Amino acid sequence: MTDLAELTIRPLRGMPEITDGDDLVALIAAAAGDDLRDGDILVVTSKIVSKAEGRMIAAEDRADAITAESVRVVATSAEGGVRIVQSRLGIIAAAAGVDASNTPEGTVLLLPVDPDASARALAAGLRAATGAHVGVIVSDTLGRAWRDGQTDSAIGAAGVHVFEDYRGRTDAEGRPLVVTLPCVADELAAAADLVKRKTTGMPVAVVRGRADLVGDLDLPGARSIVRDPERDLFHTGSRESWDAGYAAGLAAAASDRD
Repeated sequence: MTDLAELTIRPLRGMPEITDGDDLVALIAAAAGDDLRDGDILVVTSKIVSKAEGRMIAAEDRADAITAESVRVVATSAEGGVRIVQSRLGIIAAAAGVDASNTPEGTVLLLPVDPDASARALAAGLRAATGAHVGVIVSDTLGRAWRDGQTDSAIGAAGVHVFEDYRGRTDAEGRPLVVTLPCVADELAAAADLVKRKTTGMPVAVVRGRADLVGDLDLPGARSIVRDPERDLFHTGSRESWDAGYAAGLAAAASDRD
């Protein structure tokens, strides 16, 4: 079993500013040199993936771009300035991941079209370029229900087990574990952000010490982390749920009068 005390995370230094069409595999491999090993996991900030894939678009109004990337509104703030939405990727997040920071005036950056496919391309390319059997996680910053602040989470993954399934095992006291399913991809994404940070110009981190999580490229990606709607106990915000219930009550009352 892997000794978790030996887990290390380091930023990959030497990455240039990424632009449309850049070869991320070549740039990451060059920055890593000969220091990648079998079982390493690279956590790559989604922003550089989006830039390399040409996901920067002209958008004078960020709100319009958010609407275009959304499939439904989950909740809005009382002032209407914050929209929590479900994006076309199934991810529920503020502003559908549309990013206007560190982009030229009048432009916004969208999330990759298919973050899992992007992760697979990176993992396959890096395995071929370096000879190291590595996994890749594509990360983005997300908020959390019930808690202030944000953490990085996995929105794409390839060659990595995104869950560590303890169900059916027993705890230290011999009691069976029924629902224990740590999302290790999210944990690694958040941990990697501690060394990547946001303003250092180091968008890639290398995690070493969890080779047990690295596997085939066709393992389920980060899309499998998104909970199915029928199992989602928090499908809409409290205000939206109240409004829907109130409207349904009015409709039922009107029907009864008829």
